[in-house]
Amino acid sequence: MSDIPKMIQTWQMVQPTSKDRETGEVTPGKLEKTEIPVPELKDGEVLVEVAGCGVCHTDLGFFYDGVPNVNKPPLTLGHEISGTVVAGDEKWIGKEVIIPAVMPCRKCLLCKTGRGNRCLNQKMPGNSLGIYGGFSSHIPVPSIDLCEIKDRKGIPLSHFAVIADAATTPYQAAKRADLQPGDNVIVLGITGGVGQYMGQVAKALGAKTVVGIARNQEKLERALKFGADAVIKTTDKDARAISKEFRSFCKAHGLPNFGWKIFEVTGSKPGQEIALSLLGFTGKLIVVGFGMAKVEYAIGRLMAFDAELIGTWGCLPEYYPIVLDMVMDGKINMEEFVQTRPMSTIAETFAEAHAVPPVKRIVLEPDF
Repeated sequence: MSDIPKMIQTWQMVQPTSKDRETGEVTPGKLEKTEIPVPELKDGEVLVEVAGCGVCHTDLGFFYDGVPNVNKPPLTLGHEISGTVVAGDEKWIGKEVIIPAVMPCRKCLLCKTGRGNRCLNQKMPGNSLGIYGGFSSHIPVPSIDLCEIKDRKGIPLSHFAVIADAATTPYQAAKRADLQPGDNVIVLGITGGVGQYMGQVAKALGAKTVVGIARNQEKLERALKFGADAVIKTTDKDARAISKEFRSFCKAHGLPNFGWKIFEVTGSKPGQEIALSLLGFTGKLIVVGFGMAKVEYAIGRLMAFDAELIGTWGCLPEYYPIVLDMVMDGKINMEEFVQTRPMSTIAETFAEAHAVPPVKRIVLEPDF
């Protein structure tokens, strides 16, 4: 086990990208390597040595797109974290763990009524856990929320970082949708960092049909091997054309035009418009991806269709062991969707991932 450090090595977001509303001038965001003191751990807290931290669309939103953090910069981003406990709560020391992306207070009414994933007092690394985030050598966190990895079967510890958010958020979304065996499912953005797991989770939970919708043909073909039964490419098509193609698919395969559960994972305006165009009688649209754009919709259609429009956020820590077991049992393929890079490449990696969504989720490994 590594020695307990006195300082945490970290990559802080000193300032996010900003744009002057009057002139349109863009001020680039700034990431800076620095060190911060290891805080005195309170009862029930541990210090985790980070093995890997995933680069999520949310991190890019904080850095590039004006999405506000709860705690203002400077702070360290990163909320998809795996590592080893090196200090604090004695019963956890030496254990390999996944740190949940959102950690509820467990005391408020929302927590007590099963909605702790959206606890208003929750702590999220890289956002509301003080200045601490996963793009660091170490991070202090509550021990009660940790998910222990008892046998990783030779898989590198850093790879398990993607379970925190990329794989667990889809599970929470499926629970929110009350996904049942035999349901028919659409995944908008099935090729993305979260979408690729959304398709797998839906199929693992017994979905009869999973239709994946996205732009990239190569990634769509991969989705057919991991969860999707059919795919629709969106390139050069508007929402009406895609809706027509989907209806034709249903007719050709004897599938109903009602009751579909639609998971919108892109967070983009086009993705949301397509999802809304597909929402039909007794259907459910679950909004998984976050975006800042506004979309126009005749909300009265929800009444006419007896349909539902639902938001979902994060994942309860209690569900993490379930998702971990699904990965270890082969129901969810993690290894085909992970790539690792040194954490020192964080600036280049952010720029690359912001410009073009990566084929595989990028996990940064500390190399301070």
